Amino acid sequence: MVHKRAVRHAAFPRVTYRPMLQRDQERIANLNNIYNCNNVEAIQMLRMRRAPFYALVKTFRERGPLTDSIHTSVEEQFAMFLHVVGHNQRFRVIHNTFRRSTETISRYFQQVVYAIGELRGEIIKAASMNTPTKIKNSYRWFPYFRVPRSMSTAFRGRKHYTSQNILAAVDFDMRFTYVLAGWEGSAHDASILADSLSRPDGLQIPDDKFYLGDAGYACRPGILPPFRKIRYHLNEFSAKH
Repeated sequence: MVHKRAVRHAAFPRVTYRPMLQRDQERIANLNNIYNCNNVEAIQMLRMRRAPFYALVKTFRERGPLTDSIHTSVEEQFAMFLHVVGHNQRFRVIHNTFRRSTETISRYFQQVVYAIGELRGEIIKAASMNTPTKIKNSYRWFPYFRVPRSMSTAFRGRKHYTSQNILAAVDFDMRFTYVLAGWEGSAHDASILADSLSRPDGLQIPDDKFYLGDAGYACRPGILPPFRKIRYHLNEFSAKH
């Protein structure tokens, strides 16, 4: 009588694994394609040019956060990390590309994350909040915001001069994602918001998400204004803080 387990195994073809040497050769060939490519291909694979890639590798190696091992170089560790974060790939996908186990990829990924964290003061630069020099000269852009004399009354808000009321939305990195300009300075914020939401190409608020608005907006789906008569985080705006 034939054992059931033996019959079950016999129904599937046997897998013959290739020698480890051939797998190493494939990995070396793949790494050479990455290291010796041009800038266009480097941006496609690593999401950065070759010069900054090797500059960062040199910094990691000199400062000590990353070191070469007998199996993996710093270049390969950093390249695996960039493939994960640059292409949103899973470790199992990187496993087929670099011929490394998922455990090895996970271990070096965490080491590169730690290394970047150690050098965050030099590698990661906060965006400047200063006004770019190209737009500091208000007279250069004034023609685009010129108000006809016949309409100047509607564009006068609380100040004596004409102005526009502009609706702008930014993400968590303080980058503009939507801007609506052209409304009179005397227009109420709620009217401008309603106009932007009604436009086909206007402000799009995902379901179950909110934009933080100022006190000029009413509480409505997608807009979260501050509570009335509540002071928020004054210590963050204090000159002594």
